[in-house]
Amino acid sequence: MTDSNEIAGTVIANPGLSSDEVTHRQAQYGPNALEEKRVSVLRRFWGYFWGPIPWMIEVAAVLSALVRHLADFFIIVTLLIFNAAVGFWQEYTAGNAVAALMKQLALKARVRRDARWQGIDARQLVPGDIVRIRSGDVIPADIKLVEGDYLSIDQSALTGESLPVTKRTGDEAFSSTVVKQGEVVAEVTAIGANTRFGKTASLVQQAKTASHFQKAVLTIGDYLIYISLTLVAVLIIVQLHRQVPWPDLVQFALILTVASIPVAMPAVLSMTMAMGAMALSKRKAIVTRLESIEEMASMDILCSDKTGTLTQNRLTLGEIAVFYAADEQEVLLAAALASRVENKDVIDEAVLEGLKNKDRLAAFHQTAFVPFDPVHKRTEATIQDIGNRTFQVVKGAPQVIMEMAGLSGNTLAHAQQVVDDFATQGYRALGVARKNNAASSWVFLGILALFDPPREDSAETIAQARDYGVSIKIITGDNLAIAKQISAKLGLGSNILRADALPINNDGNSSDTDRKHSIETIEKADGFAEVFPEHKFNIVKILQQRDHITGMTGDGVNDAPALKQADVGIAVSGATDAARAAADLVLTAPGLSVITNAIEEARRIFERMNAYAIYRICETIRIMFFVVLAMVFFDFYPITAVMIILLAFFNDVPIMTIAYDHTGLEKNPVRWNMQQVITVATAMGIVGVIGSFGMLLIAMDWMHLDVAQIQTYVFLKMAVAGHLVLFVARGKGHFWQHPWPAPIMIWSAIVTKLAATLLAAYGFGLITPITWPEIALIWGYSFVSAMLTDWVKVQVYRHMSQDTSRHRSFLERIQQSLHAFEHRK
Repeated sequence: MTDSNEIAGTVIANPGLSSDEVTHRQAQYGPNALEEKRVSVLRRFWGYFWGPIPWMIEVAAVLSALVRHLADFFIIVTLLIFNAAVGFWQEYTAGNAVAALMKQLALKARVRRDARWQGIDARQLVPGDIVRIRSGDVIPADIKLVEGDYLSIDQSALTGESLPVTKRTGDEAFSSTVVKQGEVVAEVTAIGANTRFGKTASLVQQAKTASHFQKAVLTIGDYLIYISLTLVAVLIIVQLHRQVPWPDLVQFALILTVASIPVAMPAVLSMTMAMGAMALSKRKAIVTRLESIEEMASMDILCSDKTGTLTQNRLTLGEIAVFYAADEQEVLLAAALASRVENKDVIDEAVLEGLKNKDRLAAFHQTAFVPFDPVHKRTEATIQDIGNRTFQVVKGAPQVIMEMAGLSGNTLAHAQQVVDDFATQGYRALGVARKNNAASSWVFLGILALFDPPREDSAETIAQARDYGVSIKIITGDNLAIAKQISAKLGLGSNILRADALPINNDGNSSDTDRKHSIETIEKADGFAEVFPEHKFNIVKILQQRDHITGMTGDGVNDAPALKQADVGIAVSGATDAARAAADLVLTAPGLSVITNAIEEARRIFERMNAYAIYRICETIRIMFFVVLAMVFFDFYPITAVMIILLAFFNDVPIMTIAYDHTGLEKNPVRWNMQQVITVATAMGIVGVIGSFGMLLIAMDWMHLDVAQIQTYVFLKMAVAGHLVLFVARGKGHFWQHPWPAPIMIWSAIVTKLAATLLAAYGFGLITPITWPEIALIWGYSFVSAMLTDWVKVQVYRHMSQDTSRHRSFLERIQQSLHAFEHRK
């Protein structure tokens, strides 16, 4: 059976495209689908073995194989595969944004071709096709309405608008939006990637942010490698001059290099973040990209979508202005009688929810009902009461209802003022009237205000975020008045800008001064209204260019590009598949309160990673400088190759427990300050080197130990002091001022150091044993050395903090001078 050629009483004369023309246009425009760039899974996986960090680990593996330390070789290869697997899984999980967007596309379309209607797959549509769109349809492409009265369209997923919009003949409607009411004939204007929806998907593909975590790991790795290679080169040159046998020198140099390369660093940091991700999951936040935890700790601006995120995404009854009615409930009763429960209309539901005594509705029977349409802009019902008396009720656009009731003079002016006041507050106004019989006139009962209320926890969450140094900016597709009203209720500020007033797309004609002013305007704004996906995307990019670590919350397809571009993309509870796939953090509980929990957890995780980075650099400096300089000055190996391997085991394996450490909580966003990390770690490392030489001189000149005993002496000192350095590195203050370490950290230190002590005492055929009094001396010396290292660390932090304050004050004075100069100009 074919469809009728009549739509809304209009005969369709356009025969549509011919089959030949369709074939031609399909060849010209391609399918109505999003382009998908496929890379083989294997190729993506192997990509994680290419790059500075993988090269560093691969070199360590090759060196271990060359010196036939197979145990080390297999451990290093396992770490390499682990790091690759973690990175691959993150990409695979977070890289599904385009696939999720494609699922949103309409699957079928009714198209007129060769003068007849037919059903086809939506991907076969071409520009110029004539299509039929009905209530309940997902619009298959961007279209222009050509015949029919109207469409009421829910385009919240694309624009974020909380209410359906009305489209009439000549208007455009967008792909993947949902038709709520109406039936029209339309012409396809754009398909696939050229639709507004397709451009949104394209923005998701373009969205890329470099991980600050990856940059930090590379910086640390580069620093350690440069130090290691320089010292090994010095060692080789000096030892060759002394005519040390090649095999012994090469073996020791290779082992020393392997020990100094931080092969476990990516794994330790990834595990630290993974444990944090597990903790966040218990707080109803699912992490899809591990690095985002570190970004969350650094986040200083959070751009929040309004509808469904800061608000409840449901219309709620507000104020009621009473005109010719006994009270507010009489106005509401009339509005409720002009509603139909089964229609599930958002306005009807808000009205019915506001009625206090719903039992009153049982006394009335609805004999006729005229649903809302954008032409007449009202719903109307004929009601019969229990006395069989009939009357009519109507609700709709205030101007329409005022005209029906024949308002004039002061009453009309007052009603118009009420509507204007509601509009200023961002409320939607609804007029209500009653007609007692056919012969009487309509009586204007009053005006209802409807609005989308804030979530109960939004204001508190925003206040908490500010306490943590995070600025919140509201971003919405709704109009300026609504944005300002919600912003005021949540205490966000009143500097809300219209998106079309933002020159975020440079046309090439703007001067540098104008562009700088525009960027500063965006930076200082409290929020943005009437935005489209490209606006959100560009706002996030501009804030990132201003060196802000930017978060973005959202729930719709329209939010996906900005979520992907943001340093921290947060999909709120109930978000679409597209939003969840593009996000780094997916909230499974309603509201934003979990975000403050995530910020707290992220900052604790950051402190753990920062402590480990300082520890790792310090250890490398401590071991490398001491070993190389001792060989240069004293011409003997202060530690054997076997001891270096054992030292790496005793220090690096238990360090995994740092993922469980208890840390302090910074009140402001924290970032990788590599200058500070490297300076503090280097200072601590130098103190360790000096302490190790002091221990060596005691062993040589005071205790007169032989070389084998000295090597055990040095080994135990480095093993004991190594873990103490981690406890020292845990914070900026003295180690006793930090939160108490996690029990697992303490026990791992005790167990591994006991093992090292027993090995030093009894040897077990691996090393030369030393006496218990000598062991006691080493332990005491190590504790004193740790206290000294802690004191130096605190002084370095204080000095750098004072320098930073002076530098900031200097910059502020310069900025004030520039502002004064510009003002005078």
